[in-house]
Formats: sequence, C-alpha cells, structure tokens
Amino acid sequence: MTTTARPVALKVGVVGKGGVGKTTVAGLLARAWAERGRTVVAIDTDSNPNLGLSLGLSLEETEAVPVLPRSVVVGRAGGPAAEDLVGEYGRPTPAGPTLLSAIRVAQAGAGCTCGGHATVRSLLADALADVDLTLVDMEAGLEHLSRSGGTLAHADLLLVVCEPTRKSVVTAVRTATLAAELGIPKVLAVGNKARSPEDEDYLRTALAEEGLAVAGVLPYDEDVARADRAGAVGSPPGTPAVRAELETVLDAVESSRGSLAADG
Repeated sequence: MTTTARPVALKVGVVGKGGVGKTTVAGLLARAWAERGRTVVAIDTDSNPNLGLSLGLSLEETEAVPVLPRSVVVGRAGGPAAEDLVGEYGRPTPAGPTLLSAIRVAQAGAGCTCGGHATVRSLLADALADVDLTLVDMEAGLEHLSRSGGTLAHADLLLVVCEPTRKSVVTAVRTATLAAELGIPKVLAVGNKARSPEDEDYLRTALAEEGLAVAGVLPYDEDVARADRAGAVGSPPGTPAVRAELETVLDAVESSRGSLAADG
C-alpha cells in the first residue's frame, strides 16, 4: 500500500442491494484506507450488524460494541461533540479503523430504528476531529435514503456496490437518483463478485449506459468467501487481483476528494 500526504476529511456511504457483498466490500475498503495511513472511523448502520467481523473482530467482540444513543443532536444545543461519541462508543479493530455501531435489533417488536439513523445523520453533519475518512456501511436497499432528511444527507460521496445482475444495476440507478435529490455531491459504482471478463464488461457497460461512473470492479475471490465462512480474523484475505482493484477504487475516491474540496 502507498502512503500519501494527509488529505481533506471525507465522509463516504457504502450502499447497495441486498446480497451484493456490501459489508464485505466496506470492510475491505476500510482496511485498505487504514493501510494507506489514513485515520478511519467505520460506522455500522445495519440492524443486523456484522461490519466488525469484516474488520477482524470476533463475533463476541462485535456483539460487545456498544450501540450509539438514539436521536442524539451532535455538537448543538448542548449535545455531545462527534469526537466525544467516537471516544466513548468507538472500538479499535485489528484492521485499523475505529468501529461504531449505530443500530442493533435485539428484541422482536422493539420498534423502528429511526432514532439510530437520526444519530448517524447528526454525526455526519458535525466535524470529526483528526479523522481522515468516515465510512458508513448502510443497511441494504433504499429506505435509508427516503427517511426525513436522509441518513446520508451529509455524506460527500456514495459508493454503490453492484453485482453483475440487471436487478443490482437497476438498484444502483435508483440509488443515484435519490442521492441527487438529497444533494449528495458524488456517486460512484463499485462492481463486485465478477467471475469472468464478461461479468466485468457487463457491469462497466450497463452502469455507463445509465450514467454511473465505475470506480472499479472486484473479481469474485473464493479466499474471501472461505475466510468469511471460517470466521477468520486478522489479516484481510484477497488475491493480488482483488487488492489491486481495491487500490483502483481508493484512487478513484481520492481523485473525487480533490474535486469535492475544490467545489467546497
């Protein structure tokens, strides 16, 4: 991995249709950014939180991460500062990023998760001191973009994870439309689970036809799947091809970071 000068802070949401490998990709990207020397905070907003597993924590350690308080107004009206929430509720991971858990459904009939989403939205609106990248792993689907104000309304960039299916591409297009309505400045697609050159060509062509820029296409890697099934912790899996494509995605985001800073 290449170490570069410290950049302007960036807030990135990772979204996608269920089953595309979104959380696995989010974990791999967070690891790769940390390996570049970036300070990374990774926020798990899935009501069935598993991002900790992708960052090298055991299941027991992932379950023990405390959940952020609901409906907190961060940094205003006497509310806690963002860095205070990270300090109290964040947990270090073997992969490098600090993990926050925003939502967990542990009891049937406990009600909606709106309060957790409100906290994440407020957290993204406040400045995180000494954090280069805040990465938010969202729950699958589009509902989080339809909430009042939008959970990711203060994100700088969305990465939409897609597998080589028409349904996944359609979901990516719908996501980009909603992101534009929320005023999110940039949307990039990340292909995943490409098993052949035809899969990669399909993703690049179909997404380009819909006007979505592709940051990279990750090949399907049995080592990643095997490590997930085994509950492996520690060093990230991945062939050189996967790791090279992760670097391509990071470079695309870093390039976007420059244009976003200029627009700001």
